[in-house]
Amino acid sequence: MTRLHVVGAGIAGLAAATAAATRGVRVVLWEAAPQAGGRCRSFDDARLGRRIDNGNHLVLSGNRATAAYLDRIGGRGEMHEIAPAAYPFVDLATGERWTLRPGRGPVPLWLADPARRPPGTRLGELGRGLGLLWAGRRRAAAAVLGDGTGYARFWDPLVTAVLNTDPAEAAAHLMRPVLLETFARGEPACRPVIARTGLDDALVAPALRLLRDRGAEIRLGARVDGLDLADDGVRALHAAGERVELTPSDGIVLATPPWITAELVPDHAAPAAYSPIVNAHFALAEGGAAPPALVGLVGGAAQWIFRRPGLASVTVSAADALVDLPADELARRFWPEVRRALDLGDAPLPAFRIIKEKRATPRQTPAAAARRWPTRTRWRGLALAGDWIDTGLPATIESAVRSGEAAVRTLARGVAPDDTTARIA
Repeated sequence: MTRLHVVGAGIAGLAAATAAATRGVRVVLWEAAPQAGGRCRSFDDARLGRRIDNGNHLVLSGNRATAAYLDRIGGRGEMHEIAPAAYPFVDLATGERWTLRPGRGPVPLWLADPARRPPGTRLGELGRGLGLLWAGRRRAAAAVLGDGTGYARFWDPLVTAVLNTDPAEAAAHLMRPVLLETFARGEPACRPVIARTGLDDALVAPALRLLRDRGAEIRLGARVDGLDLADDGVRALHAAGERVELTPSDGIVLATPPWITAELVPDHAAPAAYSPIVNAHFALAEGGAAPPALVGLVGGAAQWIFRRPGLASVTVSAADALVDLPADELARRFWPEVRRALDLGDAPLPAFRIIKEKRATPRQTPAAAARRWPTRTRWRGLALAGDWIDTGLPATIESAVRSGEAAVRTLARGVAPDDTTARIA
C-alpha cells in the first residue's frame, strides 16, 4: 500500500491516518465537516466565554491503544491522570458521599474492603459482576447484575457510562473486555484520564500536526459521497465534486458514522437504533489552576460531572428520557445537582450550553452486537473503522482507536477479496 485515503477525521480516522503515516504511507484525509475530531471536537463558545468539548469522554489508564495513540501523536501531556485511582460520588437523594478507591490487586480482593466500595453495598452484590466475565451473548447486563444498593451505586453507573445503553437491555458480554483490561487489573489500570484543556488539544490537534509533518493531504469540508466499486477493488472515490482515481496499490479506510458507511458500501445495513447522550456545560467563576476532576452522581438526572477551571460539564448517557427536552429545562434540572455536588451554595444558574448527540452510539443490545460489521470487506483495498465496528469492545474511544489501526493492518496484509469471515484480533 503506497497511498491511503482515510474518509472521516474522527478518532478512528485519525488513528488510521497516523498509523499509516508513521509507516511511511502517503495519506489523504477526507472530512465532510470543516473541522476534525468527530464527537471529540472542541470549540470556543461565545456564550460561556470558554472552550468546551462537544461531549465529555473519559479514558482509563488501562486503555492501551488510546495510550499508544497519544504517545504516537504527542498528546499524552495534554491528559491528566488521576492517581491513585479515585471516583468521588454523591447520592443526590440521600446526600451521602463516598469515593470508590480501587486496590492494586484483582477486583474481588479490593471490593472486600468496605472502605473502598460504596456505603451500604454488600460484597455479594458487587461480586455479581463476575458474571459479566462469562455472560452469554444473549444476556442483558441487568439480568446478570440483579438489583440492590450495589447495582444502584456501582454497576448501573458503570455499565450505563461504558455501553451508553440502559443495563436492562445492554449486552452483558461487551463489559467483559472492559473489566478485564481495567478494573480487573487493579488500580494502575483503572485511573481516570481526563483532557486538561479539551479533547482537541489532546486527541485531534496533535494528530493533524503529525500528519502535516509527514506530508499528508488534509481535506476538510470535503464530503466523500460515492465509491466506484468493482470485483477487483475500488476504482475511484467521489468527493467535493471530483472523481479521484485509485490504483491497485491504494487503500481506503472508511471511518464514517454507520449511516454514512451504509450509504457508501452495498449490502451493509445501518444499525436500527441509536442511544443519545446529553451534555451540559456551565460557566463557573474563574480562579485557580486545579487539575481536572470527575464526580459521579446517583439519584438524580445528571450522571457525571467533569470539572475544569471555569467550567463544569454534565454528561448523561442513554439519555432517551431527556434528549427531547428543551435546553432551558435541562439546564434548570441539572444546575441544582451540579451546585449541590460541587458545594456551590445557592449560586444562580450561570451561562450554559446544552449539546445533544441523538445518535451518539448504536444501541448496544445483544441483537445489535451480533450484527456489528467486521473491519474487512469483500473489496480489495477497502476496510472499515469506527467505534461501532466489531472490535470486541463497546463503542468507546478505545474501540475507535483499535478499529482504525486494525483497518490499516488489514490493508497492509493485502486481504483477499473473498476473505470476509475474520474478526478483528
